[in-house]
Amino acid sequence: MTRQRLIGMGIVLIAAGAALVWLMSRPVVLPPADSRQDEMAGMDMPWMGKEQQKKPALVEEAVGPGTPLESEGVPGIVTIAPDRLQTIGVKYEPVARRPLEKIIRTVGRVAVDERKLAKVTIKFHGWIEQLFVSATGDHVKKGQQLFTIYSPDLVATQEEYLLALQGRKQMGESEFPEVARGSQDLLEATKRRFQLWDITDDHIRELEKTGKVLKTLPIHSPITGTVIKKDALAGAHVDPGQELYTIADLSHIWILADIYEYELSFVKKDQKAAVTLSYDPSTVLTGHVGFIYPTLDPKTRTAKVRFELDNRDETLKPDMYANVELRVSLGTRLAIPQEAVIESGQKQVVFLHHGGGKLEPRLIKTGVKTGEWSEVLEGLKEGEHIVTSANFLIDSESRLKSVVEGMGGMPGMKMKD
Repeated sequence: MTRQRLIGMGIVLIAAGAALVWLMSRPVVLPPADSRQDEMAGMDMPWMGKEQQKKPALVEEAVGPGTPLESEGVPGIVTIAPDRLQTIGVKYEPVARRPLEKIIRTVGRVAVDERKLAKVTIKFHGWIEQLFVSATGDHVKKGQQLFTIYSPDLVATQEEYLLALQGRKQMGESEFPEVARGSQDLLEATKRRFQLWDITDDHIRELEKTGKVLKTLPIHSPITGTVIKKDALAGAHVDPGQELYTIADLSHIWILADIYEYELSFVKKDQKAAVTLSYDPSTVLTGHVGFIYPTLDPKTRTAKVRFELDNRDETLKPDMYANVELRVSLGTRLAIPQEAVIESGQKQVVFLHHGGGKLEPRLIKTGVKTGEWSEVLEGLKEGEHIVTSANFLIDSESRLKSVVEGMGGMPGMKMKD
């Protein structure tokens, strides 16, 4: 390569570098945004499919001026093609007054009626001689003999009674009234001691008739019921106050259940309740609210409610679990399906259908909720048609339309079918 040729190539490279430096030093001026987006909107993009190039749109242009709800963050009236409404499964229902019923369900524990519970104790020390009721679960009747007991105090009191009885016979006809009255008082005092020890009158009469001191005397059941606890053993020594039997009348029982504090206002004394058991849901027992306890559990936010019901066949056993259902009639009220309400923070919104695909979002105020229904306190009138399905899809699309319309000055972003 000649020297002249090398010199020529160097001059060309120097000139190209100078031109590049000059171009980089100049500011870049882009066309206005509107013209750029117009150009992009009209560009043919073969690498994208037709479905991708087509912008999805559900909500068409708004009809008429916006409603006051727009200031509350809720879009105004929107129009959706009727065939599109049918496609997405929109359903309507008129606002109407209907009877409402509040249903409260809870689980309770079966408990013994405390008013039909008795404990058998003795008021003197002694030794059990013979047991007549020897097993837990045995049924007893009021006055039935439970066991016999030997006690030195009982033997001594019997002897005193016989002596007092004999003294009254001898001194009862005394010419001195004080002597006759003293013998009678002694007899009555001894008899009262038997009664305080729960020795029945028939045994006292038997003692008077035979005149023989008995080694043992029987102790009787105070109520009719079932033995749910037994600590009495033949030959055992017992002290005063020691519990030997616990007897419960299970023909009438309690169910203790927890009710949440927000449901307590619906629970009243003497309300009827349906009770079922998990192993036999087809059998429904009827009880009533007997008592609402005055305290609340701070951890569970519940209060105890006592349900009472008859249990003559003893189907319900103590400590069983039972399902309790309360039905509270609330009367006739203006109500709509719960699925029609869109919860937005502290606001409730429904869509009114004006025909021709026109939908109006409406702020409402709801009251009590019962199953599938919500009471309407404000915002709707009887007979108005509301959307009861696909509400969230309509709500999201209407909000999207408001956002797009708020992006003024950006051509090419208008949503069309």
